[in-house]
Formats: sequence, structure tokens, C-alpha cells
Amino acid sequence: MKYILTALILTATTTIAFSQEQKPLPLYPKGVPNSKPTPASYKETMNGTYRITNVSTPTLTPYLPAKGTANGTAVIICPGGGYGGLASAHEGFAIAKEFNKIGVTAYVLKYRLPSDSVMVDKTIGPLQDAQRAIQMVRQDAAKWGINPNRIGIIGFSAGGHLASTEGTHFNKIVIDNKDNISVRPDFMMLIYPVITFGEKAHVGSRESLIGKNATQDQIDLYSNEKQVTANTPPTFIVHAEDDDVVPVENALLMYEALLKNKVKTEMHLFPAGGHGFGLVNSKSKGLWFDWAKTWMGDNGWLTK
Repeated sequence: MKYILTALILTATTTIAFSQEQKPLPLYPKGVPNSKPTPASYKETMNGTYRITNVSTPTLTPYLPAKGTANGTAVIICPGGGYGGLASAHEGFAIAKEFNKIGVTAYVLKYRLPSDSVMVDKTIGPLQDAQRAIQMVRQDAAKWGINPNRIGIIGFSAGGHLASTEGTHFNKIVIDNKDNISVRPDFMMLIYPVITFGEKAHVGSRESLIGKNATQDQIDLYSNEKQVTANTPPTFIVHAEDDDVVPVENALLMYEALLKNKVKTEMHLFPAGGHGFGLVNSKSKGLWFDWAKTWMGDNGWLTK
């Protein structure tokens, strides 16, 4: 009987711990913009590590802090995957739950991956979804108990490219916005991000988004270190110096551009750690999320 009771307690505890995850919300209830009819062969899939591919219906999944702990700040999470997939576990819902622990309402974005099969213009598809996510959360801020001036974005790897595009291209609206709601994030967090499409680009991400025969104008447009202005949101950056997938120069170029434009920024470089480590870099005892929490607190985003 004791073991049955223990099992019931564990089950109840687990249910409570994960009960704050909400159902995915469609980004476009009335139809996805910039889309073609989805071919039968283009089916969304998720493998055993929660990597998602072939997204044609983008969604936003809310993760809410425990009752009474929310501080009014929200963050949109963009998992990475080279613009060919979404690492929705260690760069998605695992991150959301960490934000919940510090009172931040989190939303995991399942964005469309650039594809000529399902998009009229694949170069703007992911950005449309990121802009719509910010627009949606800001529009319904009162419903979620969120301060509309405390909505940030975080991205990992290619998701970091999307987040940095959202944080530097917000004046170029690529969605319907008849209510003129700002799609500018109030802060950015870029974790081992793809930033440049130039010499130090992650070639796979670049070719997925703008193709193998992109013009120099397209390359420059999506080299986000070239799009930074004085109005770019405050930014937190993490990278590993030995990253052999996305060169650390991506972070350095962004940091230099932010400094040049007098944008508040903080950067942390691990000497080792490689790429795609998610929350915990096994080569270091330092936890970047602790540093991020301090940065957020210093900027006033963790106060109720």
C-alpha cells in the first residue's frame, strides 16, 4: 500500500510540475500567409529527440509560471536546427521551463522552415512567424498577465538568426498588421547564434533561407550584424570559442555592431563547449542561464 501511495504522490507531483504547459495556439487561425497548398509528401514529423521537420502550420505553445510567481515578462523561444528542423526539446520546452522558474511566461515557437514547396517566398516565412508571435503575445498581453513592454525573444543557432532578424528587421513588417502593433522585441537573447551570411556564415542555414545563388543584397540583408541600429533591443549573447558548426565570429560580429550603435549588450564566451549544448555546457561549470537571469534582473525584467 505504501508503494502505491508513493507512486500516486509522484504522479500527482509530476502532473502539477508540467500542468503549466498549454495547448499549442495556431499563429494564423484564418489561414497561413505566404503559403502554397501543402503537398501530400510534405508531412510534419517529430523524431525521438523531438526534432520537428516539415512545418506547414506554425504554432505558439505557452508555458506559464506557477500560480502567483509570474512577474509580467514574456519570452518567445526559437529553437535551432539549421532552418531544416526544430530542436524543440533542449532548445525549446526545456528552456521554457527554466524561464518559468524565474517567473517569466514563455512561448515556444514552432516556425515554418524555409521551403519552396509550401511558401511563395521562403526567405520571409520564418520571419513572418516570429513577427506574428510577438504581435500575438503583445496583442493579448492583458489576457496573459504580461507587460506589453517586456516581451523578449531568445534563439539558438539558426533560431538565433531568426531571433536576431526579428530584433533588427522589425521596421520591415511582413505580416498583416492593421492595428499597427509593434513587433519589436524588448530584449534579445542569442545563444550560439547564426548571425552573418558572409564569410563566417553557417552555410547550411544561409542556403536553406536564401538559396545557393543568393544575390549580394540578400546576403547583406540577412547578415544581421549589418542591420543593427541604435534602436536594436538590448542583447545577451552566449557562444563557445571552439564552436566548429557556427563560428564564434558570429557572436563577435554582433557584439561589435551592438557596441558601435551604443546598444546595451552583454556577451559570455565559453573557451570550450562546441555547438548545440542547450542549457548545460558539459565543458564548463558555468551556467549561462544563471548569467542570463542576472542580466534580466539588472535590466528590471524580473520585478513584478
